[in-house]
Amino acid sequence: MAIIRETIRAIFITLMLWLLTAIIYPLIILVMGQVFLPYQANGSIMQNLKGEAIGSALISQVFTSERYFHSRPSTIRYSQGKKAKPTGISGASNLAASNPELLNRILEQANQLRDDNLQPIADMIYTSGSGLDPHISLRAAVQQVTRVASARGVKEDEIRRLINKFTEGRFLWIFGEPGVNVLRLNYALDVQDFYRQPNQ
Repeated sequence: MAIIRETIRAIFITLMLWLLTAIIYPLIILVMGQVFLPYQANGSIMQNLKGEAIGSALISQVFTSERYFHSRPSTIRYSQGKKAKPTGISGASNLAASNPELLNRILEQANQLRDDNLQPIADMIYTSGSGLDPHISLRAAVQQVTRVASARGVKEDEIRRLINKFTEGRFLWIFGEPGVNVLRLNYALDVQDFYRQPNQ
């Protein structure tokens, strides 16, 4: 009888723990997220002036036009377009420091920056650990001001004001370094251009 009683107790405790950890706790977190932090809980999706999703403020986007600030290099191949299948899996290349492929990629990136009259600084050459870092350093953003201002036909001071606006400080004021969210900054540039155009 003692074995049966202990078995029933073990099954009951297992079911209670399952109910608590697999159903009740996730539901509480889901409701709290949707009520108190809906933007963050739903992926921090940014929308354009037409209400169309343009990307997540938490995930790096690919920008190649001279009119935009460029993100950090990444080994991730991002999906493009509405019909593209998602491929943005977090992770680095896992290439060793001695791997010639990694060295060639870094040298190629550094040479490209030099060709663009930019100093090859760390976050414009090396990928982040996740491959999805949406930020660049303030220094990397400032280096791109002349190119973006020239391509858009605006004064550099206007671009610098936007950089200051979208620079995020250290986490809890002590961890990490200030960074600029590239998607937010580039979208702000497009919005500024939209309102500058006549007959809009």
